[in-house]
Amino acid sequence: MKIAAITLLLLIMLTLAFALRSVSRGDTPRQTVKALTLRVALSLGLFLLLMAGGMLGWWLPHGR
Repeated sequence: MKIAAITLLLLIMLTLAFALRSVSRGDTPRQTVKALTLRVALSLGLFLLLMAGGMLGWWLPHGR
């Protein structure tokens, strides 16, 4: 599951880079919005994965 979290983080950074490239090149706003929407969806998915992992015991706090 740690690999999934790291992969999602990398995908989030990649879509953010695509959005930045789209803005800097002056492409259509639709491409920028599409990239940022995908980034938000991936961020939400990562958040839910981390919450589920904490609740199901996939990741334990350092104190245990």
